[in-house]
Amino acid sequence: MPTAIRATGLVKKYGAVTALDGLDLEVAEGTVLGLLGPNGAGKTTAVRVLTTLLRPDAGHAEVAGVDVLRHPRELRRRIGVSGQYAAVDEHLTGFENLDMVGRLYHLGAAASRARARELLDQFDLAHAAERVVKGWSGGMRRRLDLAGALVARPPVIFLDEPTTGLDPRGRVGMWDVIEELVRGGTTLLLTTQYLEEADRLADRIAVIDRGTVIALGTADELKSQVGGEQVEVRLPVGGDLTAAVRAAAGLGIGEPVVDERDRRLTVPVDGGTGDLRALLDRLDRAGILVAEAGLRRPTLDDVFLALTGHAAEEPEVVDEDGAA
Repeated sequence: MPTAIRATGLVKKYGAVTALDGLDLEVAEGTVLGLLGPNGAGKTTAVRVLTTLLRPDAGHAEVAGVDVLRHPRELRRRIGVSGQYAAVDEHLTGFENLDMVGRLYHLGAAASRARARELLDQFDLAHAAERVVKGWSGGMRRRLDLAGALVARPPVIFLDEPTTGLDPRGRVGMWDVIEELVRGGTTLLLTTQYLEEADRLADRIAVIDRGTVIALGTADELKSQVGGEQVEVRLPVGGDLTAAVRAAAGLGIGEPVVDERDRRLTVPVDGGTGDLRALLDRLDRAGILVAEAGLRRPTLDDVFLALTGHAAEEPEVVDEDGAA
């Protein structure tokens, strides 16, 4: 499969701070790579280099068959970019924003208007097309910003934390929009802090820490590195943890872990809710009462603790423009 994005040995420093430290990336055409990492990991810096907004101190990159450093103007014609914050003109209407982008791409007046209407329909914004964007919700602005990145039908799109600042409903809505986009065959590089976002949207995930890729694989492959899912039950005061451990014997993919202080039993599993139901059935048959029960999936912190030995949330490294 042809490669749409390739970066080799990218280095970017801000004084004594190294934002990118030999970053390597490769994204096949028509696939989604999720770039997963906390604030300050270098995700936004990587996107800025790959979209010609920053020059690296070292390394090489090609996007859509174009050398990023040698032919930046040509590259900009072939990519779409949506950043962490909606880059829309709040004093224009939704239609006027997209029409303006089309004219900046020299699509012509008629084609720009037609493309604006098409995208407003696609992103479920047609009802607000003639309203000034200043009065739009945050989720609507983010969808409009993403629509703007698609005006010229670019083969490669960069989304830098597209759900930042959205509530859970808005985040799920944005995921639906992105999935529809991917079904059309677009190549996508998505940066995110949310493991569940990368899990849902990405074909492959690159975990980045301190400017370099520390793990690469599918969501299931990464989860397996941090122990996969865990079934957790907490017993009421006086509950028999020893009996609970006996009841859980042979369930899951690892030895049960007991927290006597919290009266909690944790079992590594790979069967999801099926294993949760199985454990609860076993405890019920053994006459063991349960105060709380749940299925816990790996989080970004779990991934980072397993791969680096430190938590994900650390002081943010920013450049002179405030980008991580």
